[in-house]
Amino acid sequence: MSIAESALWQWLALLQHELLLFAGVFFLVGALDDLAVDAAWLWLKARGRAITARRGRASLIHRNLAGPVAVLIPAWREAAVIGQTIRHLLDTWPQSDLRLYVGCYHNDPDTIGAAIAAVRGDPRVRLVIHGREGPTTKADCLNRLYAALTLDEERAQQRFAMLVFHDAEDMVDPGALGLLDETIAAGADFVQLPVEPLVPRHRPWLARHIGSHYCEEFAEAHGKALVVRDALGAGLPGAGVGCAASRRALDWLAALQTGAAGESLPFASDSLTEDYELGLAIAAAGGRCRFVRARGEDGRLIATRAFFPHRFDTVVRQKARWVLGIALQGWDRVGWAGGPIEYWMRARDRRGPMTALVLLVGYALVALTGLLGLMVAFGFAEPPRLTPLELAVLAANAAAFVWRIAMRFAFTAREYGVAEGVRAVLRLPLANLIAIIAGRRAVFAYARTLRGRAAPWDKTDHDAHPAADGQLGAARP
Repeated sequence: MSIAESALWQWLALLQHELLLFAGVFFLVGALDDLAVDAAWLWLKARGRAITARRGRASLIHRNLAGPVAVLIPAWREAAVIGQTIRHLLDTWPQSDLRLYVGCYHNDPDTIGAAIAAVRGDPRVRLVIHGREGPTTKADCLNRLYAALTLDEERAQQRFAMLVFHDAEDMVDPGALGLLDETIAAGADFVQLPVEPLVPRHRPWLARHIGSHYCEEFAEAHGKALVVRDALGAGLPGAGVGCAASRRALDWLAALQTGAAGESLPFASDSLTEDYELGLAIAAAGGRCRFVRARGEDGRLIATRAFFPHRFDTVVRQKARWVLGIALQGWDRVGWAGGPIEYWMRARDRRGPMTALVLLVGYALVALTGLLGLMVAFGFAEPPRLTPLELAVLAANAAAFVWRIAMRFAFTAREYGVAEGVRAVLRLPLANLIAIIAGRRAVFAYARTLRGRAAPWDKTDHDAHPAADGQLGAARP
């Protein structure tokens, strides 16, 4: 080995050592965080406090609502799905006390036309046209819907009992409205039901797996993490779909926000993640938050179902928006409050950028290790010697990785079957790649907002609704 080759090998070995310690230590920090949630969930399970209830959908469908209910759906360029969403929701929830508010923009005639065609004369629907050019933000559209429903309340001299939030591509569950109403009537101010991404079986192979990687994420988040948050009494981040707030809770939030015209509105119009902030804001105002997980008589979750993005670029855009709104803007918008448990949960929510960095370093370490292995194989270098500290870090991370794979498989298989559980494990590199790119995009977008550039409603496009014939990619009963 020449002097130049020896120097190169030493520099590469030193870089490998530093990358290993950096990635290994921070992987362990994240693993300990996850293990703490796992331990809490296992303790709750052993105590019988994490058992998914069984409810009859028929009784929930025919439940007499505690009061009028407003369902809010903001829509921008959703002509492909909004009609099916409206028809399915009205057919699934037959309650006469339901009012569906669909928010459209005057410069989006296709969505307006699709919504009007879907109403079919049902008097429960209110189509609200936003006077501003779209897109603004989802929060701004929700504020316009809120203003319309408060006007209806004044005219009818009757207030709604709760407000339910959905997106334009959602397929609602028959028992969901009754379950939300029951929980709000029992004293809760914010309720979140599980979200169940559907496997897009009608998509090509790669698109199917890109869209399906949401399945394992929500299976763990809504099968374990939110169960633990609910049990610990922490504020619940809303998913923006399948969630409801009491009418008084919206009054609390409206009292804290003032619109451009001086009116009181519940949502900050410049927020990119108003759904995430909703539950936390209600909890901070003293409201009671609940995550309710139940199965119907057929064994399926009472949950909101939808096809999630299936193209790589749209998935990255959506997740970058989540990271930007929750992890980065959340420091300014939500802050830190509520004691040790709340601090812990908000720190978990804001791990995205750091996770992306550590994953990038980890994959760089794998590539460098492969390069050093080739140098050793061809006689250009000697095998590097690992220190006891490096060996301990590697062993601990290996054990944590095996545990994490087992948990991902178990939670995914419970909802989607064993085959999808195996695919969830195989999709882990894909999910990591998306997290890395989305994290980078979010950081650069955040830098632009610091320079005063407002972020628009960078919404996801939808072209298929699960209620369409032959496209119900249902989960396993």
